[in-house]
Amino acid sequence: MEQRRLGRTGIAVSVLGYGCGAIGGLMVKGAAGEQERAIGRAIDHGITYFDTASAYGDGASESNLGRALKALGAPAVTIGTKVRTRGEQRADIARNIAQSVEASLARLGRDSVDILHLHEPITMAGKDPAFTPAQILSEAVPALQRLRQDGKFRFYGITGLGDAMALRRVLEDGGFSTAQMPYNVLNPSGISALPSASTMPDLGGAIAHAASRDVGVMAIRILAGGALSGSEARSPVGVPVVAPIASGADYAADVAAAQRLLPVVEAGYSADLVELALRFAITPKEIAVALVGTSSIAELDHAVAAVKKGPLPAEALTMIASLR
Repeated sequence: MEQRRLGRTGIAVSVLGYGCGAIGGLMVKGAAGEQERAIGRAIDHGITYFDTASAYGDGASESNLGRALKALGAPAVTIGTKVRTRGEQRADIARNIAQSVEASLARLGRDSVDILHLHEPITMAGKDPAFTPAQILSEAVPALQRLRQDGKFRFYGITGLGDAMALRRVLEDGGFSTAQMPYNVLNPSGISALPSASTMPDLGGAIAHAASRDVGVMAIRILAGGALSGSEARSPVGVPVVAPIASGADYAADVAAAQRLLPVVEAGYSADLVELALRFAITPKEIAVALVGTSSIAELDHAVAAVKKGPLPAEALTMIASLR
């Protein structure tokens, strides 16, 4: 599988990363044996980056990933997890980060991870649950720097949700090496402009800005939570209701928008909508790794096969733009 440089970290990562979150659900609610087979299959496919978080299943994802990797003989892969601060924890951000990191490492069965992401929206207003750039820079960043010095992780980053202006501020001044940002065929505004009539949230070129600062960009929501399958059906192990993130008003609206792209499939540029979405996500040079979560090994195999076909041709991108 193609490997790309993850920004200033210098880490080479597979262009497709395995997301262990709740939306796909396999690494949260799946059977232990199936989880271990999925991680093993991903490694066999050449996937080198595995993404989890303390919030995924209240730690279940971290525990399951740690168990699976141990069962596989602790292969040399890149691991990222996340810390989230909510409610009363906001009163002492630094303390919560430190406690969360220790708990995450215990669940993963590791002394350290490669990357820790702040799992927070960042906005200029900072209305709960979001944080202002000032809060991130004055309270979170010093805590992250201390933990990095203590060897708890190699690099730290953000989950790039919120205001483009606020995200730019923290990426300029906070020493963040990576950023996870929404990017999909329905809403590419992290890189390119939205059509004037679009009702999608405008991400204001945040991905392009991050990449220009040598921040390693990880594309998230590349399947719009599953809506880019073109179906409203949900897996039993996945989240039953998916809230929109940087996409349409609701899941049904995203499914409808996905179905409007079927002429691109019919024209032969991809085998199905999922392949179209995956290949779209890996097309920009600004994206180091696109994260996909699955509910089954079959979905993982399908994603890998799609990505191995490479980026979409220019003609397909032109057609997609005309259909949005």
